[in-house]
Amino acid sequence: MIDRKRKETLIKGMFFGAASISIVALGLIMYFLVSEALPTFFGFDAMGEVHKGVSFFDFIFGAQWKPVSEHPQWGILPLIMGSVWVTLLSSIIAIPLGVMTAIYLAEIAPNKVREVVKPMVELLASLPSVVIGFFGLAVVAPIMLELFDIRFGVNMLNASIMLAFMAVPTITSIAEDAIHSVPAELKEGSLALGATHFETIKKVVLPASLSGLSTAVILGMSRSIGETMVVLMVAGGAARIPNSIFDPVRPMPASIAAEMGETSFGLEMHYFALFAIAMVLFVITFLFNLLADHIAHKYKQVGAATL
Repeated sequence: MIDRKRKETLIKGMFFGAASISIVALGLIMYFLVSEALPTFFGFDAMGEVHKGVSFFDFIFGAQWKPVSEHPQWGILPLIMGSVWVTLLSSIIAIPLGVMTAIYLAEIAPNKVREVVKPMVELLASLPSVVIGFFGLAVVAPIMLELFDIRFGVNMLNASIMLAFMAVPTITSIAEDAIHSVPAELKEGSLALGATHFETIKKVVLPASLSGLSTAVILGMSRSIGETMVVLMVAGGAARIPNSIFDPVRPMPASIAAEMGETSFGLEMHYFALFAIAMVLFVITFLFNLLADHIAHKYKQVGAATL
């Protein structure tokens, strides 16, 4: 009995240690981002020179991002808007595709079709982002130039389509698991009462799995807003507020990846400003995950009460 209690205590300690490592790692990342970003707003002293910071309001809502200009400007609103619009457009494409694919695989597809389609969807999730970026650059961009008669083949729409391809597997996988988790008794009861298969999916399966579907959508959007390589390659790289879906943009991850190698470690405003952008991006993705958790918990209760 004593040995069994010791084993249980040891196992609990191991799980607690693993969870603590994750929390500590997240805390260290947050501390590093904040400590490197704060000089952007409060100023810093480097090489015997005192550099003034920029106000938080001007940093977030400034319309010009010109870090290497003779008179640098540190407004990241064009970068934020680029990330927001690319994420929204990719979500408009990815959410219907991902959810409908999940419904098809879980409820409609024959076993032989499911055995072929599901691995293909999962294979799409395993593709390196640089491969998808090359596809957008070499295939999608020339098609856009020919179809729409536009100046730039690498633009917001191109980046959104590529990000949608990356988000669909995430949405499909989580949504399919949520649909599979619906008890079979609910579906059988609906069919026994005379409902058609489509009515059962619409009025029983989807409401019961709404918690998981909402989580799938939010996590798919989080994948889109945090992706770096694809937007770096096919978004166009123009740090300006877009007026059209065919305008080139520069989302926040692309700006960090493109410019970090041009800065001096801890010696210039540009370096600290990029960390401030990373902090803003971290906060946005963190809020997305909190929203996913809240929606999942809320709709889990609503779905249970409805059924």
